[in-house]
Amino acid sequence: MESSDDDKDGVLEAYIPKELSYSLAANGTKFVDEVLNGQNERCLENFRMDKHVFYMLCDILQAKGLLRHTNRIKIEEQLAIFMFIIGHNLRTRAVQELFRYSGETISRHFNNVLNAIMAISLDFFEPPLSDIPPEILEDGRFYPYFQDCVGAVDGIHIPVMVGVDEQGPFRNKSGFLSQNVLAACSLDLKFHYILAGWEGSAADLRVLNSALTRRNKLQVPEGKYYLVDTKYANMPGFIAPYTGVPYHLNEFSAGFHPQDPKELFNYRHFLLRSATDRIFGALKARFPILMSAPPYPLQTQVKLVVAACAIHNYIRREKPDDWLFKIYEQENGVQMEESFPTPEVEQPVVHVEPPPLEMAFDPDELEATSRLRDTIAAEMWDDYIRDFGV
Repeated sequence: MESSDDDKDGVLEAYIPKELSYSLAANGTKFVDEVLNGQNERCLENFRMDKHVFYMLCDILQAKGLLRHTNRIKIEEQLAIFMFIIGHNLRTRAVQELFRYSGETISRHFNNVLNAIMAISLDFFEPPLSDIPPEILEDGRFYPYFQDCVGAVDGIHIPVMVGVDEQGPFRNKSGFLSQNVLAACSLDLKFHYILAGWEGSAADLRVLNSALTRRNKLQVPEGKYYLVDTKYANMPGFIAPYTGVPYHLNEFSAGFHPQDPKELFNYRHFLLRSATDRIFGALKARFPILMSAPPYPLQTQVKLVVAACAIHNYIRREKPDDWLFKIYEQENGVQMEESFPTPEVEQPVVHVEPPPLEMAFDPDELEATSRLRDTIAAEMWDDYIRDFGV
């Protein structure tokens, strides 16, 4: 590709984040060396992780034979190209101008790194532990009531780009094109499981059914459960909130006073399950490419979601106090004090019909799950009333 110096400057100015452009245009291919030899903050900003975490990932990919140095581009620069693209949502043209490589070279190394991350992605997704999560054990609002909870499951819609003839199934109920991604996560912001690629129009419960019945399926330890919201059903392995009772953030008014066991259960259930909001927030903040539809083949877009979640887990494992995690750990749900119920305060009631089950469960299993939820709510309410001296 040929272009004038003025054209190159225009491309850089239009696509490279303003805080980065002051030095990139001048340095070109020396950019990666300057970042990796500079202050750690430059690596965080440009490649979305600490320097030692970046180098460790390079070593892992090289040791497993998934990436190798070429005559022109070392592994560090290959990973830098990939991270810079997904970490700043840049298109090939802008990165091509910055790194001074052809579009074909940029695309080739981008896909090589993506496939390498996918090849080791399962190493970064760990199943839930049998221990009680400290987020529950160390909080009297949640322990012992949710002691068998291992995390939360939720769906997120990631923008997608598909051909005109494929758009119908991918158009979600909000009218946008998306893939419906299901995630099971721990309460300390790690992904246990990701299922990406379902069309945006697919019902959340249908995607969960797929996750539970496919070969590489979501595993729920015996006797444990995940928390889910009102999009899902209360069923074995998954505890949903009560319907017809306030649940979502906008339904908890200032000075919220739970009036009965179901309201108190829903409130505390919401606080725990909000871990999914924080983990999705951290994921999108680190990898803004997930917030728009990148012009890649659909399969590449699906891989990007899984790879981003795998890298998220890798960073969480190697650098748990990473700057982004610190931000989203602090946003720990709704900060409202519980107080004794006042009968004169009326709470809004939203009637939501539980979604129909596509999975075949024994009626006795469904009844047992319902009893479990009622037992948790009753014990929680009894202790709540006693704590207020009533």
